[in-house]
Amino acid sequence: MAAPVRMPKPTCLIQNQEGRLSVCPEALGVLRSIRHPVVVVAIVGLYRTGKSYLMNRLAGKRTGFSLGSTVQANTKGIWMWCVPYPDRKDQTLVLLDTEGLGDVDKGDTQNDTWIFALAVLLSSTLVYNSMGTIDQNAMDQLHYVTELTERIKAKASPGGSARGGLEDSSEYLRFFPSFAWALRDFTLQLELNGRPITEDEYLENALKLKKGDSPDVRLFNLPRKCIRFFFPTRKCFIFDRPTSRKNLHRLEQMEERELEPDFVEQADRFCNYIFWTSKEKTLPGGHVVTGHLLAKLVETYVETISSGKVPCMESAVLALAKMENAAAVEEALARYGGLMGQRLCLPTESVPELLGVHAECEKEALQVFMARAFKDDAQRFQVKLMKTLDDRKEEFCRRNEQESSQRCQALLASLSVGLEEKVRSGVYSRPKGHRQFVGDLKDVEGRYRQEPKKGVMAEAALQQFLESKEAVGRAILQSDTALSEKEKQMEEAQEQAVAAQREKEVLRQRGAELEQKMQDKQRSYEENIQQLKVKMEQDREQLLEEQKKMMDSRLGEQEALLREGFQKEAKRMQEEVQRLREQSASVKEPSWMEKAMDGLLTVGSLFLPGIAGKAVGLISNLFRRL
Repeated sequence: MAAPVRMPKPTCLIQNQEGRLSVCPEALGVLRSIRHPVVVVAIVGLYRTGKSYLMNRLAGKRTGFSLGSTVQANTKGIWMWCVPYPDRKDQTLVLLDTEGLGDVDKGDTQNDTWIFALAVLLSSTLVYNSMGTIDQNAMDQLHYVTELTERIKAKASPGGSARGGLEDSSEYLRFFPSFAWALRDFTLQLELNGRPITEDEYLENALKLKKGDSPDVRLFNLPRKCIRFFFPTRKCFIFDRPTSRKNLHRLEQMEERELEPDFVEQADRFCNYIFWTSKEKTLPGGHVVTGHLLAKLVETYVETISSGKVPCMESAVLALAKMENAAAVEEALARYGGLMGQRLCLPTESVPELLGVHAECEKEALQVFMARAFKDDAQRFQVKLMKTLDDRKEEFCRRNEQESSQRCQALLASLSVGLEEKVRSGVYSRPKGHRQFVGDLKDVEGRYRQEPKKGVMAEAALQQFLESKEAVGRAILQSDTALSEKEKQMEEAQEQAVAAQREKEVLRQRGAELEQKMQDKQRSYEENIQQLKVKMEQDREQLLEEQKKMMDSRLGEQEALLREGFQKEAKRMQEEVQRLREQSASVKEPSWMEKAMDGLLTVGSLFLPGIAGKAVGLISNLFRRL
């Protein structure tokens, strides 16, 4: 695990110059260096409402994000500060301070809406900061939330068009962050109908809908519906003024003891809530976002917006998955290569020895891939990894044979120096010289067999060496005057029989090695299926948990709508719940996982000739036990 990133001060993540958004390379570089999960807290709201102060508090600093002290907006674009997460050593807190909305000098509401949309897309917790109370004016200022479905699409339809809106708000729940409303300089008493209420009750009461269908009523209800339907996890905090108006310009320089005690206590409660409840940024299906992935999301969304297109969250995730899965393949291959380099000493004494090391390294490499890959629905990337690992194994086998051959040839050359010298000097060109030659050759063979660590090509190299001496042996045999013609024929026949036996043994060994390699392919295929099965079970549990949370939030909203007397909206909410139930039911079916493994089943017949029938039986047996 990489060390946590420590930024001494914030840096601009997304520039906003003359209404055009662009990504800052330096900030992207910081995000790319973060390889562990990130919790992203973004704050949005009107300019000059004290957003930056709250973000500095979350960073544990008095200064950092610029507060400014005039009526002009100070922050431009979106600024980022990455700090170690309190009490979570394996996570980084990414704070995003956004440009103040509604700056009269800028006069570009469309640009403001994109800033708001990016804060929603990138964060796991969204803080909306406003002044005073939640009245109709505050709701009117929050019109950006009503434009989200025009600026962001949740899913891309099969035909290529995108759909979204309040009619399908459950799809947005898979992507949208939790929501906290920070009310600054709040001066009212928290009471309703003469009884004290909590901050959260105040918010929920402010989000109640009006009955009727007039344009004014629809305008009144729209932002409230958007907040209720898009952000089921909601929280409200009220803040007194931190100090007197005349001291606000020096807020950064003021010690905590100089601030209003109630404000300090309220700010502490806010920070503690954010720290304790904010979750890792995740993608639909529960895949956790690292800083590296967040950088890619930032690039994807900003490039889409800059090109004039509407960001589609599903499309962005799929594009991200494609890049991440390709990187997962490369990481797994690097792990495999590193492990093989550490554990494998060539040449091995046998093919099973090499295959055993390969199996261990392949298993760990596959685990690396499974931990990083997501949404590889057709297993294209897993299949690519499987085939590439098989190719790498074959390359190791070739290298193993090559190194063994070189070692054996060098050994035979060394052991046969005396034999070669006798051949050259004509020692064997005399009566009974052939039997002396055969004896010396057997002596070389005997000493060769006693040498250890020759590797898998020991027999093949010996066979090649002995074959190279056959012509010399026949010449010596024919010139040996001590032998009769019949004896020469018998000697030659005996040598041919021995040579044939040696060749048969080499062929048997090669056949055994081919069988061992085929068995290893079968093992590899089953290992891929088993690890995919484990991952799919985890994905299914995560998906069902995600579906349950969405159903619970929809059911809670449906009950609230029924209590308020909005039958039509409650019925539509019930339809969303029913769709979610049907989706969950299909995910629970064993056939869901079998279908999800179609990619590996299909490649089985290509990867392992003749295995298609076995693969069907193997997968069926796996799922029968579910």
